[in-house]
Formats: sequence, structure tokens, C-alpha cells
Amino acid sequence: MFDCGEGVQRQMIIAKTSFHKKMKVFVSHMHGDHVLGLPGLMQTMSLLERTRELKVYGPPGIEPFLNAVKETVQFNLSFPVEIHEIESNCTVCEEKDYSVEAAWSNHVIPNLSYALIEKPRPGRFHPQKARALGVPKGPLWSRLQHGRDVELAHGKTVKAEQVVGPSRPGRKIVYSGDTRPSKIVERLAAHADLLIHESTFDDELAEKAEEDGHSTPSQAAETAKNAGVKKLYLTHISARYVDPRILLEQAVKTFSNTEVAQDFMKTEIPLLDA
Repeated sequence: MFDCGEGVQRQMIIAKTSFHKKMKVFVSHMHGDHVLGLPGLMQTMSLLERTRELKVYGPPGIEPFLNAVKETVQFNLSFPVEIHEIESNCTVCEEKDYSVEAAWSNHVIPNLSYALIEKPRPGRFHPQKARALGVPKGPLWSRLQHGRDVELAHGKTVKAEQVVGPSRPGRKIVYSGDTRPSKIVERLAAHADLLIHESTFDDELAEKAEEDGHSTPSQAAETAKNAGVKKLYLTHISARYVDPRILLEQAVKTFSNTEVAQDFMKTEIPLLDA
């Protein structure tokens, strides 16, 4: 989860997202609309008797904020919370299948942008090649699919590279948090499959956006274009825009593959071959 605004547990219920699943929360900055949902989320998880650890990442200040909630609000957590305060641009999370990188962008207070980067996946397995080399279907196929060579009953060795194509790149999703146009976000988003970028005010309010530490649609689109991303979603839209089409119209002039994010929107990011 990237940021945790008010009422997030209600949205999770509507979206039928489990409160017990493995979860990490990445907070961009310490403004209320990005962090005040955490206490309610944690209380709901406790009421539902969650036992699995919750990991929270964010800027300095996230730990004393959560400690203050636990000390002053009368509810006991049924699960452990592991808090990571991020001090510098770095890889903040390293898992088997993905990593998360953080970088400081340009808001009125310190703001972290995040990149979720999948690890390269094994190449495509070719069953017909395995059969031609005498490898019987079963556990040996699985070993080859995972890049391990196998030895057949008669002593012949079949190398994984003989039946598996080159490794395939993982996907990359970048979330800006709140930021003015930023070269740091541009570099973080380089060649991303999806950039989720704030666009609080339309182009006519560029001066207000600069003053308040935000971006306009054209500025978000320029970031996407310069970064060479495949798709741009505009988010963090000011409530003044009942109809956000004006923002979309401004963005697509610079970057055509743009959409305005909506509640409960789903999108498919296809896996790519090498």
C-alpha cells in the first residue's frame, strides 16, 4: 500500500481486500491525508484479530507518530508492527520477487517517491526442446524452468539454457507522492511500466501548484515523457474538479497514454518477453 489516507479500511472492505494478508505500507510524507488512515487501519486489523506482522516504511516522524497513537488511543494491537524510517535515497525493501526503491522528491515538507521493481523472471520454457533432448515431463522440467541443469538416467546432462529462453524483465511501477516537477522522480521513473503521479491543480493554477508543492497535468506528463514511461495515471486531484477531464485534456497534449485514476480502478500491466 502506498500512502494511507483517512477511511482506508472502509475502502478495503468495499474492495474486498483482506485485513490478514501480508502487507507493507509505504508512506510518502507526514501530511494528514497521506498518513491519518494508519491508526484506523491498525485498529480494524486488531479488532479482526490479525496476527501477521505489519511493516511500515516512511520518512522520519512516522515512528513517533505511530508510537503516540499506541500510547494515547485505547486499543491493543493483536499483531507486531515493524517501522522503518527512511533517511536517504536507497533500496528500502528487498524481497525474493521484487524490491522497493525510495527517493526524496520536492514537496513543501520531505516527501518520498517509491518505485516497485519486479525481479527478472526466468525465460520461457520450451517443452518440445526438452522432449527432443530426452527429458521426461515431471520434476526435471521444473528444475530446468528454474534455471538448474539436470542429469538424465544415462548420464547425459541437459543445461537449462538449452530449453529455456533468456530471462524476462520484471515490471516497474512508480508512485510520486506529493511533489513539484522533480528530476529525481524522473530518474526514479526511468522506463517504468506505470507512473502514478500527482496532479493536484490544472495548468491555469501552475503558480499555486508551485507554491503548495504540487504538479499540474502538463508537468506530470512532461515527467512521464522525459522518463520514457509506458503509461501515466494522474492522481491526488483537488476536490475543486468535479469533472477531471480538463486535467486529462491538458496532460494528453504532452503524453498521450494518460488516464485519471479513479477509486477502485483496476489496470493490467502485461508481462513482457525479453
